[in-house]
Amino acid sequence: MLLVRDAIHFSWQALSANTTRTFLMLLAMSIGVGSVVILTALGEGARSYVTNEFSALGTNLVIVIPGKNETSGDNPTGLIGITERDLTIDDALALKRHPKVVRIAPFNIGAAEVAWQGRKREVSVMGTSAEFQKIRQWKIAQGKFLPKIDLNRGSSVCVIGSGLRNEIFGAHAALGQWLRIGDRRFRVIGILDYEGQSMGMNVGDAVYIPVASAQALFNVPSLFRIFIEVKTRETIPGVIAFIKKTIKERHQGEEDVTVITQDAILKTFDRILSALTYAVAGIAAISLFVAGILIMNVMLVTVSQRTNEIGLLKSLGASSKAILNLILIEAMLLSALGAFAGLILGQLGCWGIRSAFSQLPAYAPAWAILASILVALITGTLFSLLPAKKAARLDPVIALSKR
Repeated sequence: MLLVRDAIHFSWQALSANTTRTFLMLLAMSIGVGSVVILTALGEGARSYVTNEFSALGTNLVIVIPGKNETSGDNPTGLIGITERDLTIDDALALKRHPKVVRIAPFNIGAAEVAWQGRKREVSVMGTSAEFQKIRQWKIAQGKFLPKIDLNRGSSVCVIGSGLRNEIFGAHAALGQWLRIGDRRFRVIGILDYEGQSMGMNVGDAVYIPVASAQALFNVPSLFRIFIEVKTRETIPGVIAFIKKTIKERHQGEEDVTVITQDAILKTFDRILSALTYAVAGIAAISLFVAGILIMNVMLVTVSQRTNEIGLLKSLGASSKAILNLILIEAMLLSALGAFAGLILGQLGCWGIRSAFSQLPAYAPAWAILASILVALITGTLFSLLPAKKAARLDPVIALSKR
């Protein structure tokens, strides 16, 4: 009776006897497993990144966008929303009347040149209100955020990101300085304690001014967005109904806005990125089947080269089942080593991605790691059945004569 320990020892000696062949098969299997780990880590990292970005907007958030976003038809302008009426500050104030609305923040965005003592730079300028900081949950490194004033009244004050502060003011104190934005001057009253990208914008390199001042600076009467924070998640449907009803009344019977929620955005991106993760995992898994086919072909050649060895084993009393098991154990050992090497390769690749892109949490999900190892073992075993059966059917006399 063939002991498992002896079979593994015998298989290890067979693999060690031909290092080049073993290395090539290990390389093929490890690349397959590593590809699955790295690609699924990228997919999961992208999903986590998007989730974190939208979570940074705050909780229980409703966003009002000017224009009715139609999801049917072939009109591409429906994707951005087209409306004959502007979304105004007065509209935003009217939406604040709902008892479940905690705070609102009208929002405009544009680009302008900022300058101070000869230093200039083109930056994003965001017009909003004092409530925007609380909605976004940002911290102030120095000074304070925009003051609580009448939204229809402008003020010559601004808050700058920490990156812009370092670039424009350098070693000089920024608070209290007058910064030229476009053709107007604003006094710096605060510096954000935030760096990096958020919702596609570099927050640390932006300037924040009162919304009425932004409308005057860019000569636009409308708003880009209205951010609304509600008390609880359960009250969101009622607030959305109130928003649509109020806007319809104020816009002469036209419901010409699009209302979206943070949860809806997250669910949409989650579905898209999850499907993408499964798709790339499936594509990467194809390489495991290619590796399995390589193992089968190499094992077939190996069986033909080891016919006298197999014949000797059979002449010494080894059964066909024992020969079959020996070949399968050899393939399983090879697949297991390849899967382990691929796992290390994949984790190193994930570490490299996280090092290069610190904002992307590229960690492979547990299901992908487990699935890649199982698929590697299964493909290696299944594709070795043909050479194993061929070896088991060899006649010992013919095998010893190398015929």
